[in-house]
Amino acid sequence: MKVLHTSDWHIGRALYGQNRYEEYEAFLSWLADTIQSRQIETLLVAGDVFDSSTPSNRAQELYYRFLGRIASGVGSCRHIVLIAGNHDSPSLLDAPKGLLQQLNVHIVGGPCDPIEHEAIVLYDRHGAPELIVCAVPFLRDRDLRTAEAGESMEDKNRKLIAGLRDHYAAVTEAALNKKSELGADLPIVAMGHLFTAGGQTSDGVRELYVGSLAQVDASIFPDCLNYVALGHLHTPQKVGGSDRIRYCGSPMALSFGEASQRKILCAIDIVGTSTTVHPIEVPVFQHLEQIRGDWPHIQNRLQELTASHSLIWLEILYEGAELIGDLRERVDQIVSGITVKVLRIHNQRIADRILTLASDEETLNDLSELEVFQRCLEAQSVVEEQREELVQTYQEVLLSLQQADLRAE
Repeated sequence: MKVLHTSDWHIGRALYGQNRYEEYEAFLSWLADTIQSRQIETLLVAGDVFDSSTPSNRAQELYYRFLGRIASGVGSCRHIVLIAGNHDSPSLLDAPKGLLQQLNVHIVGGPCDPIEHEAIVLYDRHGAPELIVCAVPFLRDRDLRTAEAGESMEDKNRKLIAGLRDHYAAVTEAALNKKSELGADLPIVAMGHLFTAGGQTSDGVRELYVGSLAQVDASIFPDCLNYVALGHLHTPQKVGGSDRIRYCGSPMALSFGEASQRKILCAIDIVGTSTTVHPIEVPVFQHLEQIRGDWPHIQNRLQELTASHSLIWLEILYEGAELIGDLRERVDQIVSGITVKVLRIHNQRIADRILTLASDEETLNDLSELEVFQRCLEAQSVVEEQREELVQTYQEVLLSLQQADLRAE
């Protein structure tokens, strides 16, 4: 049997205001073609289908169009098993599950009652059982423990980990019971969306729990599981060095910090109860690059990209010793009217100067937009005669943005 493990699509995610629907459409089309060309029989999606619990109509259209294409019977794929991640709305994913189940699309948006429903038996074209999937969705604090007055952070952490361990043990036990009832030596695959201790993160990932809470190790997954398909961490990796417990990672770079990562899906060949994993590299549908350094380095790289007519999105992080107040103007002058698109420019030198004007207890979160602007004027030594007009203009810009937000709501 051929199984494909993917996760963390985050459909609808924007990058500094730039929508990425065309990228998602290209990825999902490539994924459907890959499923067909590699004769994949079961697709596992380990959470974070959408980037928001209230995805846009366009995001949902891409999702349902993909499910419809795979479930239409074209190609070899017989089943899709999909769990919710921490970004997903369990109720939104679960709403059409009765209809989708008729198309062999199995959705688990939230923890099931009874828990046996998370142990899903998949059948082949002749009606014979061929695989059991323990489809465990993202489990929230309220799903794992009962809060008690006066408990310490250590108590909370202990309860969360115990709750996760108990949940996986119960679903695995349900799978073993079904395996025994069916009288067949079926492989068992588990799915989950959680943070494992020692996992490699990226700047596109927010931790599930505060600090180090509820970071589990590989021992939480029973040994009888033939493969564990995990989601949440965007970097492909094994858990505890085990070939059978893996994060496939996100299929697209979801931040500039992930731009240099090799993105993959995990193809699992199951023969009897043994598994072999083969990575499938995902093409890059939109090139991203982060340019970091002083102005000569940034300037040289921009000139190289413009000369090559690259279709690329950039993030520029200026870290030079020279204080440059017209960084945006310098960059725009080089890239204006060409295919390179600069989505973000961060002048770390000015940010450092602003923060040095703050007290030791202050952070940017403690300052209002206007206070940050005033600190910026001070950092740039703008003369007093010009400050009043600049502040007034800045306040007008803030007001127009607030009004635009109100109209959008």
